[in-house]
Amino acid sequence: MKFLDLGPIARVRGTVKMPGSKSISNRVLLLAALADGETRVENLLDSDDTRVMLDALELLGARIERDSATVRGGPFTNESAELHLGNAGTAFRPLTAVLALTGGEYRLSGTPRMHERPIGDLVDALRALGARIDYLGKEGFPPLALHSGAIRRGAPLRVRGNVSSQYLSALLMALPLTGSERVVEVEGELISKPYVEITLNLMRRFGVEVLREGWRSFVVPGKRYSSPGKIRVEGDASSASYFLAAGAIGGGPVRVEGVGRSSIQGDIRFTEVLQQMGAKISMGDDWIESSAPHRGKLKAIDADLNHIPDAAMTAAVAALFADGASILRNIASWRVKETDRLAAVATELRKLGAAVEEGADALRVTPPASLKPATIATYDDHRMAMSFSLAALGGIRVRIEDPDCVAKTFPEYFEALAGISRRTPA
Repeated sequence: MKFLDLGPIARVRGTVKMPGSKSISNRVLLLAALADGETRVENLLDSDDTRVMLDALELLGARIERDSATVRGGPFTNESAELHLGNAGTAFRPLTAVLALTGGEYRLSGTPRMHERPIGDLVDALRALGARIDYLGKEGFPPLALHSGAIRRGAPLRVRGNVSSQYLSALLMALPLTGSERVVEVEGELISKPYVEITLNLMRRFGVEVLREGWRSFVVPGKRYSSPGKIRVEGDASSASYFLAAGAIGGGPVRVEGVGRSSIQGDIRFTEVLQQMGAKISMGDDWIESSAPHRGKLKAIDADLNHIPDAAMTAAVAALFADGASILRNIASWRVKETDRLAAVATELRKLGAAVEEGADALRVTPPASLKPATIATYDDHRMAMSFSLAALGGIRVRIEDPDCVAKTFPEYFEALAGISRRTPA
């Protein structure tokens, strides 16, 4: 297996320009492909997940100029296709909803891990509309076969909100295609609300205004999307979390550019976690800067991180550098991500010497007196690789297995980390 050895990092200092947000990039690509007109997408993320979406849209008949990131929208011309969508939830879930409501014969599949990630709640909601969807493997999971169906009018749709916010986002983006107003009601607690907020914000940019009553009910108009002409993808706030945490742990200052106070991404609130831990944070409209506390270690935290599940992984590794036990709560959604992140994070933290208690939806992390050198398994999960790279700030060597998995969202991550790192002998 390929691996990357990271030597001990004595200090971090510098500036990193963030690549485009994955969550925004894939939503924008889909909405641009569905919209009337031509859309120029600036700062589009170039990664495995966005290439999966681009390939799928082109196979469906969308006209895309990749060199200029220009998408000419309109109805899909290919009404029969087999789409392999890797492990990209931001492609699989919304394309399932869109294709189920537009008619045609499609097969959607992914990696073995994608076939373990539940999709039953979304399929149930689509079937209630009249969509015809068959499971090609295990009930409730991909791969899927989509068939033309008669879309019904009538009662509000219902979808569970406590497994993945991507189900709701997928429905919201697809429902305008039905041509009539629809109401979506959320059953249970809606997790990861900031990601739904991204969806609503971008739909608005493409001319569709969704009205919501709290987080329980959403009214979606039946109107066509229209291109804004040009749209810029802001820097990825989830990716920024690794560098901001590095600054909080390893001295700093570390500045990330491309994301800041004006961000529409919920993971911008990771800065609040770092501030609770004692880090110094400053922020402009398009940048954030992080430094370690003036004196002493970071402070342990007890925090509900349901609103920032991706950046919460960074908090779990930052907890290795705290002055006591930290508790990360309400992170059950980790179980259905690229891997079972609760189990994976607990396992790898223990390799580094931490005492870890793993609950159904929480982790308690007690840092060791000193970290142990370790080989970190990454489970084909980009965020495992990026977050655990920060352990090298503990004065130890860290081996990252399968480092290329970061290509899912940030292919140049390790080069960017090296660029702000000051090494120390082993």
